[in-house]
Amino acid sequence: MTPQYRLSLPRMAANAVGRLGHVRAIVFDWAGTTVDHGCMAPAEVFRDIFLQVGIEVTEAEARGPMGKAKVDHIRAMLAVPRIQSQWQVRFGRPSREEDVEDLYTTFLPLQQNILAHHSQVIPGVVEAIAWCRLQGMRIGSTTGYTRALMDIVEPLAEEQGYRPEVTVCSDEVAAGRPAPWQLYRAAEALNVYPMQHILVIDDSVAGIEAGLHAGCLTAAVTATGNALGMPLEVLAKLEPEERLQRVNTISEEFMAAGAHVVLESVAQLPELWRKD
Repeated sequence: MTPQYRLSLPRMAANAVGRLGHVRAIVFDWAGTTVDHGCMAPAEVFRDIFLQVGIEVTEAEARGPMGKAKVDHIRAMLAVPRIQSQWQVRFGRPSREEDVEDLYTTFLPLQQNILAHHSQVIPGVVEAIAWCRLQGMRIGSTTGYTRALMDIVEPLAEEQGYRPEVTVCSDEVAAGRPAPWQLYRAAEALNVYPMQHILVIDDSVAGIEAGLHAGCLTAAVTATGNALGMPLEVLAKLEPEERLQRVNTISEEFMAAGAHVVLESVAQLPELWRKD
């Protein structure tokens, strides 16, 4: 099953041509890449936790640091001048590290409650990954979610046919994205090296940066992820010309960030090898 809208062709940077033939493993992100079309769950909760302390943040501000470990995401949001200004008006002082921890403590149970409603596998993902496995590729994953959160998501994804061989969570390494440690841990578990034989697929700039820092080939997804931020049913109703314009803008941003490949959905993965 493919997404319910026409997909534009994948794009490939000149320095990626020929490298796909050496890929022996793919390491996927989760929300916005393989599950939760539009990366809706974390965006909703980040806005909620700030609203609970009397601060309104925009959806764009909530999505800005996406891909980072969630505590780092909160820290990055508090560094946004407009949000920090609101914080100082509300509390009469700059935010402190204990405020980050307090917000994170609020975040975790809210995120757990909402995950069950945002863990649908993105259309076409199961079929594309099955094709990759038939080509002999190992399948791993990393995520900005903690292990406790993934203990909710993984069984739901498995019920729908998606089960990577390994999942490395943000709280299982010294630092989350854009640090490369999760990818090194995944490579070790998959027993695949050197790192340039691994393709990293993510919907966030932080995830692409992590792939580059690890020395991996990187692919960014545009239509299903955080940058566009639309659930499937909303995106399917968007006028084709407007959707293509938005996707093209996001593609340019990912290419500027260093992504080797840009595609709208993981469903297009088999096309990459035909294109290469």
